Amino acid sequence: MGRYVEGQDRAQSVLFPERLDDWIHEDSTVRVIDVFVDELDLRSLGFERADPAATGRPGYSPATLLKIYVYGYLNRVQSSRRLQTEAQRNLELIWLTGRLAPDFKTIADFRRDNGEAIRKVCKEFVLLCRRMKLFTDGIVAIDGSKFKAVNNRDKNFTDRKLQARIEQLEDSIKRYLVELDRADRDPAAVLPGRVAHLKDKIAKVKQQMQSLEVIGEQMKASEDGQISLTDPDARSMATSGRGTGIVGYNVQTAVDAKHHLIVAHEVTNVGHDRDQLAGMAKLAKAAVGEDELIALADRGYYEGYEILECERVGVAAVVPKPMTSNNLAEGLFDKRDFVYDAKNDEYRCPAGKIAIHRFTTEEAGKTQHKYWSSDCPQCPMKPRCTNGRYRRIARWEHEDILDVVQQRLEGAPEAMKLRRQTVEHVFGTLKAWMGPSHFLTRTLPRVRTEMNLQVLAYNLKRAIKILGAGPLMAAMKT
Repeated sequence: MGRYVEGQDRAQSVLFPERLDDWIHEDSTVRVIDVFVDELDLRSLGFERADPAATGRPGYSPATLLKIYVYGYLNRVQSSRRLQTEAQRNLELIWLTGRLAPDFKTIADFRRDNGEAIRKVCKEFVLLCRRMKLFTDGIVAIDGSKFKAVNNRDKNFTDRKLQARIEQLEDSIKRYLVELDRADRDPAAVLPGRVAHLKDKIAKVKQQMQSLEVIGEQMKASEDGQISLTDPDARSMATSGRGTGIVGYNVQTAVDAKHHLIVAHEVTNVGHDRDQLAGMAKLAKAAVGEDELIALADRGYYEGYEILECERVGVAAVVPKPMTSNNLAEGLFDKRDFVYDAKNDEYRCPAGKIAIHRFTTEEAGKTQHKYWSSDCPQCPMKPRCTNGRYRRIARWEHEDILDVVQQRLEGAPEAMKLRRQTVEHVFGTLKAWMGPSHFLTRTLPRVRTEMNLQVLAYNLKRAIKILGAGPLMAAMKT
């Protein structure tokens, strides 16, 4: 062999075989998993078969199956079939399970039947991090990202996609009929085999159109006007790229700004973030156990009542306002150019005139106060202000809260940079772990269970990186 490092002879017998435990390093991640699961009260968490039956064939302990899943998600092995294979050949997993190797059906059924208990396990680890004082800054970044579901885009239908598909099929039938008409006029122009093929294609297209009509009826009964055939809970969602989108779920997370641990998360099938801020802020506040919390979010979360609810529960929201003003786009004065006088309940316009309160109305479920100045028609700055007779200013009844949020944002110019640095790399890490297909299960409850396991694995890995395996295991045992 020359001067190479040589391995041992496979057929060599040894007098004293090495123990399986000798192959696992004392600071190995698998030992952390073992201690964490062993310290859980599986009965109080609600796991099925936490108490073994007195009769019948013995089953696998939920602790064993939970260890398999935590190890699998920590090592990017989410499939139950792959976990079955790893349990038979992976030395760490053989050590972790005590040489047990459940079949894939047993492994998959455990995840399916214990979704709520797995969610509580994820919360237990967050509580452990809280006891170890890892959430001391009181700042979280909230964001959402779209994750792919087990549903091809061609198996998802909206009104626009359905109409486009019907028009495409109608155009196909027209082309086929034109070619058949040509064959009737001149039989030598089209081969007989081609004629039979065209008739067969027309029949198939008509069958597809009948199927689309049935889907259209089902869409009318749907609340949001769309339907997915493979995963009924998955929804078509727009992404940041122009003209792009996926069929999937919207995953919300609240990430601690100091150690980048996920303190709260949720999975929804709503394609926007406007109604998610208050709910995520409440979950994050309960998780970190702080009386006051600062929540950073992007402009997609800017919604008046959501911000108002955050302030009510003691969460200071820092959210930039979307720039959607038509006046600003047309080069006219923006609402920010008008200064509000709270004492007199009036606005001062850029020309120095006073816009007084005129009336109160309700628009889109919000009480709006309307202001304008009687001097607008004669104002020399009117061409730069409005195209109408008067420049009307609308003020929401709780807009003083929005003013506070704007002042808070202006006082912390690095807030949005901190938000990006805190939360966006978390989504990148999770998507890299999950692979190109993201979720493997169908329907919202099972997808949530998958996300709970992903978050638990992510937080476990972060905690080991922050504290080290030894101190973390010691904290678990106390």
